[in-house]
Amino acid sequence: MAALTSQSFLQTGTTPVPITPTASDTIDRSQFGPTGCILRCITTGTTANISILDPNPTQLGNAGTVVPIALPATGSRMIKIPQAAINSSNQATVTSSSQTGLTYELYQY
Repeated sequence: MAALTSQSFLQTGTTPVPITPTASDTIDRSQFGPTGCILRCITTGTTANISILDPNPTQLGNAGTVVPIALPATGSRMIKIPQAAINSSNQATVTSSSQTGLTYELYQY
């Protein structure tokens, strides 16, 4: 498990810093912007599924439903991670089904 570090968008331009994912990564509350984060996932030749864990239990106390986001074999997807994804430990958790040919970029928004 690795802690992801976000970048801010700058009016003068932002040079993306690629992040190599692990099977389960965390994003600390301090890395979120006022609304949340945007995770840009880039694949090169391998599909993957990305999931943002839902820390909020249902009214019956069951774990929140996790819906995986399918990434293409080669391409990119932008995923919004809202403040609601932050758990009681002040972290959001992102999981990926494959780390081969996958990189992230994380931005505050």
